[in-house]
Amino acid sequence: MNLSFIFSLLFAVTLGTAEIQLQQLLGKWQLVYFDGIERVKKSPQYQSSDSAMRANIEYKIKSRLENTVYDFIPGDSLLYTDYENSIIVMKKAKIELKKDNVLTIFDGKEMREAKILELDADRMVLEPVSSNPNGGGKLIFERVIEKEKE
Repeated sequence: MNLSFIFSLLFAVTLGTAEIQLQQLLGKWQLVYFDGIERVKKSPQYQSSDSAMRANIEYKIKSRLENTVYDFIPGDSLLYTDYENSIIVMKKAKIELKKDNVLTIFDGKEMREAKILELDADRMVLEPVSSNPNGGGKLIFERVIEKEKE
């Protein structure tokens, strides 16, 4: 076998399993897609609901996507939007990046984990770690490019 081919294959495998560093996450990320949305739209409840109910669900989905932003700040912190009683609030949490690119978010007494499946300069794909077989799903974020103020 060609030695350069073996080296290229080994390099690609090593690159694919490289550990992500916290500094790669820094900045704002906007949620643009969650595959759980597809499960909702395919559910019997959604399929059998009237047009007003569907419009309400669509509005909530759109609002959730537009208002879910993760802002990773230097150090070990995350500012993020969340909903409390249907009101958008900003929260701050500590984060830790563990082995196998598992992101742990510590928010008070609550701890959540998500595996970072993909990360490049413009796109991040997270998969929440859940014991519930229906609770997971991929969340796709795109980096928010801040416009410079004139």
